[in-house]
Amino acid sequence: MTPMKKKTSKKTTEQKAPPKTRIEDIAPEEQIVGAPLLGKVRRYDETTREMALLLETALSVGDGVRVKGLHTDLIQRVEFIRAGKRSVQSALPGESVRVEVADCVQVGDAVYKVRAS
Repeated sequence: MTPMKKKTSKKTTEQKAPPKTRIEDIAPEEQIVGAPLLGKVRRYDETTREMALLLETALSVGDGVRVKGLHTDLIQRVEFIRAGKRSVQSALPGESVRVEVADCVQVGDAVYKVRAS
C-alpha cells in the first residue's frame, strides 16, 4: 500500500480591490477631470473636523486633496491620516480612514487627489 497524500488548499492573501465609484454616481458639478478619485465622504465629525472615507486610491501624508460637492469646494494638504485609533503615514485602497479638514464637508462629497498646494 502506498501512503495517501493529504490535499492542502492554498489560501491566497490577496486583497480584493475596493469597488470603484461609478461615474454616474458623481454629479457633474462634483467631477474633476484627470484627478484620481479617493472616494466619497462617508461621515463628517464637526467636533474633531474629520471626514471619513473608504479609499479607492492610495493616500499619504503631504498629498493634496480636493473635496468637491454641491456646496463644498475645498483644497488642502493632508496633515495626518487616522486608521482606526492610530495615526498612519499612508493608507492603501480599501482602507477606511479619517482625515482632518479645514472646513465643513458634506456626506457624499467627492474627494480627489490633487497636487499639493
